[in-house]
Amino acid sequence: MIYQRLLVYVKPYWFAFVVSFIAFGLYGASQALSAKWLEHVVDAVEKGALDQRGVLALAVLGIFALRGIGTFVGTYSISHVARQVVHGLRTDLFDCMLALPSSYYQHSTSGELLAKLTYNVEQVTGAVTEAIKTLLREGLTVIGLFGYLFYLNWKLTLIFIAAAPLIAVVVTVASRRMRKLSRRLQKSVGDITSAASEAIKGYQIVRIFGGTKFERQRFHDASDHNRRQFMKMVVTQSLNTPVVQFLIALALAGLLYTAMHPDVMGGMSTGQFVAFLTAAGLITKPLRQLTDISTQVQKGIAAAESVFAVMDEAPEKDAGQHQVSRVHGELGFDKVGFRYPGADGVVLHELDLQVRPGQTVALVGRSGSGKSTLASLIPRFNDGWTGRILLDGTPLQDYQLANLREQIALVNQQVVLFNGTIAQNIAYGAMADCSEAEIEAAAEAAHVMEFAARLPKRLHTPVGESGLLLSGGQRQRIAIARAILKNAPILILDEATSALDTESERHIQDALDQVIKGRTTLVIAHRLSTVEKADLILVLDQGRIVEQGSHAQLIECDGAYAQLHRMQFADS
Repeated sequence: MIYQRLLVYVKPYWFAFVVSFIAFGLYGASQALSAKWLEHVVDAVEKGALDQRGVLALAVLGIFALRGIGTFVGTYSISHVARQVVHGLRTDLFDCMLALPSSYYQHSTSGELLAKLTYNVEQVTGAVTEAIKTLLREGLTVIGLFGYLFYLNWKLTLIFIAAAPLIAVVVTVASRRMRKLSRRLQKSVGDITSAASEAIKGYQIVRIFGGTKFERQRFHDASDHNRRQFMKMVVTQSLNTPVVQFLIALALAGLLYTAMHPDVMGGMSTGQFVAFLTAAGLITKPLRQLTDISTQVQKGIAAAESVFAVMDEAPEKDAGQHQVSRVHGELGFDKVGFRYPGADGVVLHELDLQVRPGQTVALVGRSGSGKSTLASLIPRFNDGWTGRILLDGTPLQDYQLANLREQIALVNQQVVLFNGTIAQNIAYGAMADCSEAEIEAAAEAAHVMEFAARLPKRLHTPVGESGLLLSGGQRQRIAIARAILKNAPILILDEATSALDTESERHIQDALDQVIKGRTTLVIAHRLSTVEKADLILVLDQGRIVEQGSHAQLIECDGAYAQLHRMQFADS
């Protein structure tokens, strides 16, 4: 079933496949012709027909030319198919990854997913193309040589066939073990990638907290585990090959013993006898290589199982049909509850909330109180809530997912920048066609130009991987400029000023005061100084709204918010 699914990726390139089949057919025919040529040489020498030497010499050139053409055309054609399969499978896998729900990424490491995209896909290709290449080239060679052997003496040829069941048993046992070991090997590659990725990305934390020894040991352990799994595969493969070779040699020994019997030799010329033994000897190599196909196939099938497991994951639910050009931004939460899949505790408990268009709502509370979870439900990063969430009176799940997210701009606490220029990170994705003037206006509003103007290439300065060439505050400003450029009616600020120093925070706060006008804004903040101007402040505790009101009202109530406020401003 898995292998049939893999062959679907080969189907569009059937012409190249047919060409390789014909080319490898020529290669196989050249092997049989070699044995036939030897028969003529021996008979010519025995009979003294030395005048045939010119024809026989030209025949050698013809046979090797045929073999060379067959090898080149066949290998090139099947390699073309191989790279197309890699490309098709890898892009399909990546496309599926882009559509997976947030819950999948929460339970999978980036290293594991990268290993599937790189190592596992290459292993799959071996099963689809390299195995087929060997099957065609060596299989057609075996057919050609067996045909010649049958032509010379079909009774002797049956001795070879008698060894086939024993060879099949050995190959079957080895194949089962190879698939199991291949699964373990592929997982170990993911462990190596994860260990390396985390240590490289967090190199500053690793060094400052003395984690070098721990990370070194973790990577060494992962690499050693990979080595052990690989060596187990080598042992299985290395035992399989000599056992199969011995069985073939056993058949060859029986054939030789029988062929040299006077009754058998009496019916064959010297040339035929030599050619028969030569063909029998030539057939051992392709037979052994055919038995090695199972190794490649089992590796590929094990890799395909992991690749198709990702591709078979259900994508984000997108059954909504409702579309609008621009929403007003009215949000309603009616007894909304939520728990993460597989988790025991409930994160949100029957929340009721009404947010008017253009209103700024601040969510405050201790860590783990449900602030970010509540905000993540609006762009539907997490599905599966109970109760109702309405946007402009329409249930959130009725909106087409892409259209819903067009209405929302987001600034995360963990800023995500891509390896490009400042301008490319501001005008990211659907905004890539924005003009230079629009990008610069957004950068000016977010105070990006304050530092970009001092850079050699201004907004066209590269930011490095994940923006590592910039400070935390600079990265945060670029993320805010991206949200400003989108000009969406709903804005979610998740600790948007957390990475800024006091002066930068004041500049950004002034910019945000302009940005949030006319937009429905949800602000998640620990620093209460950033939410004092909010129209409505919600205090969350263990997934429940325990207080709500304006800053002045909540201070006057002298409840949880006032207590948090006093704690933060005690020094002042």
